[in-house]
Amino acid sequence: MTKRIEYGKIMRKATIDAIRKLLSDVACHGLPGDHHFFITFDMNHPSLEISNGLREKYPEEMTIVLQHWFKDLSIKDEYFTVTLNFSNQLEPMKIPFDALKSFVDPSVEFILRFQNEDVDDTSPTQVFLSKKDEKDSVVKNEASSGEIVNLESFRKPKSRKD
Repeated sequence: MTKRIEYGKIMRKATIDAIRKLLSDVACHGLPGDHHFFITFDMNHPSLEISNGLREKYPEEMTIVLQHWFKDLSIKDEYFTVTLNFSNQLEPMKIPFDALKSFVDPSVEFILRFQNEDVDDTSPTQVFLSKKDEKDSVVKNEASSGEIVNLESFRKPKSRKD
């Protein structure tokens, strides 16, 4: 059996680590400026803890907004917890990072979209990224609705030998 580098898993883990750090900062210091997050997750993830009422209303996936009012945001290695207000009803939830489908900060047009982990690791991309402030490093991916980062813009220039 030939061993292969599992790029998809590596990128997903790195991206989840970044989201974990970002949410930890928000839990400690709050959201800076106009930043806010739309977080979409799979309602069928086995470790998701959410009320039956929300499960019935959103059977496949759900998007929550962390903006003006949220409380008890706590970050763990495998999940985060938060309490949100739905129609004057406080709803605590535990959301595993593995359940995430997308993470968006519309204030700066920052978008992370995750493909299903069951997708073959030979797929060209597992994580889609977009950021308004780095238009030169973003290329439209015609094969999907996402965008991918052009890594060429991050390479160091080759030094010339005279």
